[in-house]
Amino acid sequence: MTPAAGSSSSKWARLTCLATLLLSATLPTLTHAFYLPGVAPTEFSDMGAVPIMVNALTPGSDSELKSVIPYDYYDPMFNFCQPEGGPISQPESLGSILFGDRIWDSPFKIYMRAPKLCARLCQREVTAVQAQFINARIKENYVVNWLIDGLPVGHLRHSKSNNQDKQLYTIGFPLGVDDGRENPWFNNHYEIEIEYHHNLQKDKLRVVGITVNPISVQEAVEGKEACGREEGETMAPMILKEKATNLVTYTYSVKWTKVTTAWATRWDKYLLVGEPRIHWFSLVNSIIIVLFLTGMVAMVLLRALHKDISRYNQQEAQEDFQEDFGWKLVHGDIFRTPAYPMLLSIIVGNGSQMFLMASVTILFAALGFLSPSNRGSLATVMIVFYMFFGVVAGFISARLYKMFGGEAWKSNVIGTAFLFPSLIFGSSVALNFFLIGAGSSAAIPFGTMVGLVALWFLVSTPLSVLGSYLGFQRPKLENPVRANQIPRQIPDQVFYLRPIPSMLIGGILPFGAIFIELYFILNSIWFHKIYYVFGFLFLVFGVLILTCAEVTILMCYFHLCAEDYHWWWRAFFTSGASAVYIFLYSVMYYFTTLHIKSFTSVVLYFGWTAIMSFMFFVLSGAIGFFSTFAFVRKIYGSIKID
Repeated sequence: MTPAAGSSSSKWARLTCLATLLLSATLPTLTHAFYLPGVAPTEFSDMGAVPIMVNALTPGSDSELKSVIPYDYYDPMFNFCQPEGGPISQPESLGSILFGDRIWDSPFKIYMRAPKLCARLCQREVTAVQAQFINARIKENYVVNWLIDGLPVGHLRHSKSNNQDKQLYTIGFPLGVDDGRENPWFNNHYEIEIEYHHNLQKDKLRVVGITVNPISVQEAVEGKEACGREEGETMAPMILKEKATNLVTYTYSVKWTKVTTAWATRWDKYLLVGEPRIHWFSLVNSIIIVLFLTGMVAMVLLRALHKDISRYNQQEAQEDFQEDFGWKLVHGDIFRTPAYPMLLSIIVGNGSQMFLMASVTILFAALGFLSPSNRGSLATVMIVFYMFFGVVAGFISARLYKMFGGEAWKSNVIGTAFLFPSLIFGSSVALNFFLIGAGSSAAIPFGTMVGLVALWFLVSTPLSVLGSYLGFQRPKLENPVRANQIPRQIPDQVFYLRPIPSMLIGGILPFGAIFIELYFILNSIWFHKIYYVFGFLFLVFGVLILTCAEVTILMCYFHLCAEDYHWWWRAFFTSGASAVYIFLYSVMYYFTTLHIKSFTSVVLYFGWTAIMSFMFFVLSGAIGFFSTFAFVRKIYGSIKID
């Protein structure tokens, strides 16, 4: 699998072009430029300038994670070398900005196929306060992130697997070395190795790989190979004293290597790391088990229902009258208006919006349109699709509310357009203040925040209002059975059919369908790894839809047989309860995988985890609601009601 978009039908090409035009028209205030799907190769001439771009420093991805706060490369506390005239910000996509990327130019002078031996970059004075800050970041395993021709710089690290020493390619390179000493070593010399491919047809050169070996050197000898260090020799390291001013000299070496790697496959080393066999085995095993269980659930359910419906419809031909029992007893209450009908219609509408956004985004990603070379493209596409599917949220919310007999249509329209987005946006703004207080580059700029609000009010809200108008204009959905005037008394339920236990039981299987893939997604988010197994994700999402639908229908059938007709809210919460397990899994992930100690990082981790769990709750709840809604209408429309 390569990041370049493969060949696709003209239909998908037209859809992609349309999405691109919509993005470029609606996001001018958020970005300096827009990245089109797919990236054309950059051709370099011999001795042509090859610029290095710098990105935010992030917590390390090849060791234990101790922080979740990224920092700008040119943060004054790092005091890195700057280009003449000051750094210039580079174009970024909306998703790239929201995920904390801050890309700038750099003072490095690199030319195609021109090697350098310990060239001096600059000399900086690092104060005691800055030294304390840098040493703290080294102890938190921060890595430096560069880009050349859109390709992230990486480094080789050693990993032992099955008693074998392997070299793995990891994005970024360590800010320093912390091996338990009182003061860590600060890496101030960079051995840069750039791999290039020679295009003989055009007689042009292309960059296909970059590796940096950072070294801590107190006194480098300029113009010498390895800065004057002999093979096997260890020079005095650069240690930043925390009680005095330090003079740091930054140097770098450049080595060019010609390789046969094609430009289209240059991302393979980033995408094929770790142990893919474990991923394959775990994912396939999970899918097989879940498909088997859901298949059994469907078979049992269909056989039981078929027998019940046949018995009920044959009662008129029987000489001896038999009283109704089981789920037919509640036919006069099954379509009774639920409690808080407006709130239910609003969250179901917003859940439908989230479901369509996720479905279309995963489909586009699985088809290869969302390449990792387009930084932030995944998040950008998700936001745009969410905005445009606001019309679906308004339409479904209005249709349900009208079916429930609601008359406060203005409140329904406003609630659909603002309730759920306000909760997500308000929570994000609150967490953004923690990022601002920590001086993190991930803090969303004010201009971007204003742009998001503009998208919300100028795109999503009008579309939601339009959907509500279309929904209220449609005729009212008629139920197959009329509701009785007097509610039927519900008998006492066994423990496992009571609301909370039944919801928690129903949420286990959907969580079981995704928890393995969830582990890789969490690793990608918090350890800043590239996630590109969208084919797996597409299959898992399909299994999730299947399990949410079948488990919710099964639990609803059990409740109806126990003469409990309060199914409206329970259908939503049964499948939505899988979000509870996702949050609990994230808590376990925090204690078993992460080593975060700072208060800000803890708040950010659990804050964003809660937001993601809440969004998943609304999405999965909508799946369960609609599947149960169709099921109930089908079975009560298939029997004869006297």
